[in-house]
Amino acid sequence: MNTDPKTLSVPEAGQIYFGMGRDAAYNAAKRGDLPVIRFGRLLRVSIPALERMLEAQVIQGAETARST
Repeated sequence: MNTDPKTLSVPEAGQIYFGMGRDAAYNAAKRGDLPVIRFGRLLRVSIPALERMLEAQVIQGAETARST
């Protein structure tokens, strides 16, 4: 059985991936900058979705750099 977590709390994701504090992470989630899953009042960040989002940003940045 795989025990690796598939989600993180919003503050955990902000800290681990971006070095953000709690308030900045919740603001990023509110803006849609973090891929959140809502369970009632509980917000969780999907690790696979966040990593895909970051990978897409890296690829987009590389393509932009090549075209200039």
